[in-house]
Amino acid sequence: MSRVLTILTAIITMVAAMFGVSAAAYAVGGLAEEHLFTGASRLTNIVFLILVFVMIIATLLTMAERKWSAFIQDRVGPNRARIGLPGLKHRALGGLPHILTDVLKMLTKEDFIPGTANRFLFNLGPILAFAPVFALFAVVPAGPSVKVGGHMVDMVVATPDFGMLYILAIASLAVYGTALAGWASNNKFALLGGVRATSQMISYEVALGLSLVGLFIAFSSVQLPAIVGDLGSATVAGTGQAQYLWRTDGSFDLGLPAWGIFLQPLGFLGFFAASFAETKRAPFDLPEGESEIIGYFVEYSGMKFGLFMISEFVEVVVLAGVTTALFLGGHHLPFGGEALASSSLMQEHGWLYGAILGTVFWVKVLFLIWVQLLIRWTFPRFRYDQIQSLGWKILLPMGLVNLFVSGALVLWDPSLRALAIVGILEIAFFVVLTSTQKAPAEAGAHGGGHGAPGAHGHDDHGHGLPAHGAAHASTH
Repeated sequence: MSRVLTILTAIITMVAAMFGVSAAAYAVGGLAEEHLFTGASRLTNIVFLILVFVMIIATLLTMAERKWSAFIQDRVGPNRARIGLPGLKHRALGGLPHILTDVLKMLTKEDFIPGTANRFLFNLGPILAFAPVFALFAVVPAGPSVKVGGHMVDMVVATPDFGMLYILAIASLAVYGTALAGWASNNKFALLGGVRATSQMISYEVALGLSLVGLFIAFSSVQLPAIVGDLGSATVAGTGQAQYLWRTDGSFDLGLPAWGIFLQPLGFLGFFAASFAETKRAPFDLPEGESEIIGYFVEYSGMKFGLFMISEFVEVVVLAGVTTALFLGGHHLPFGGEALASSSLMQEHGWLYGAILGTVFWVKVLFLIWVQLLIRWTFPRFRYDQIQSLGWKILLPMGLVNLFVSGALVLWDPSLRALAIVGILEIAFFVVLTSTQKAPAEAGAHGGGHGAPGAHGHDDHGHGLPAHGAAHASTH
């Protein structure tokens, strides 16, 4: 019970902190627009969105993952690091001091470089692995565009015309960091790990890009703000994912929004699985599978190793943010968004409206982060041939089929309702498929012996014992 209360307290604290930081981001952006120049809020967004939200969440994830793994495995978790101050000396503080110890350890540990390594490329590897991931969030809108102090403030760093193509291009640069880290170390085990990691990342980039084409067709854009869309009103329909496919009449808007997950459930599964594999985390952590091969960063120590580690957690946050913007409606509420926007309080205080919807966006991001942690500590590691088969033989054909079906449905019904009906049927099929349990096998069906008719002489593990041998073994 105490664990549940601790988790609830942590969730409430995080939501309150996200609301406060979102409000501060809009307030500072309004001041920058007023006292500096038009578009200055984009510079302040770099600080709040990337350095505060993404970086702090990624840093806290280093501890949250250990706490969640302890919870799911019924362990205590990290609680040994303490702060030697009066009143805090005997308090675990939820394991937070472990973050400080990790940072101090990486900053003070010896920076070892192999004598035969290529020093320039060896030092460049961690930078190329971390910097592209860190820059991906620049085009993700984390809140609505509102007026603060008479000036328009956009909660996004950049809105280039090529939008998602920027994300696909920059994300592919991380492959160079992985390949250089393995090759520049002049270590055959690191080289094998780098080759394995590179081939895995490349195999999933094709499926990753293909899974999004259906979404681009549906919304006729590759820009994330256009895909997220803007709210409408009683007389003007919304755009992007802010529009309703079906809705009720009245002052309070209620209906089925055009979220990407309803229009493209197959695209969502393909994108999420491929992006998860790109992060190289379990069950896709073959490049770091110590039981099979040593990781590509085996020769790295200190903060260089820290860059490889923190880049994975930054990828978790960026993946959750991009998925939220593409498939979960971004910062939009599932219903009641128009009623909230039309209220006099929200129109008078734009920063409050932006802070509320910004908090909605980050709550969705935290939910997807939790889903990734749940997957990471639930499923066992794939074999390498299974990873390649999933990318090339399952996700790639699934993306092609989804592309052709989506294109045909959009041409047939540009209102996207036909596409939504097919998407809802696909979701229902997956729910039934995953919730259906296989009927238990009858006694003797697996060859337990004892003269059971029809026994095939196999033990429970399929090792092919003769019937009399299995019967003899069962007596001992």
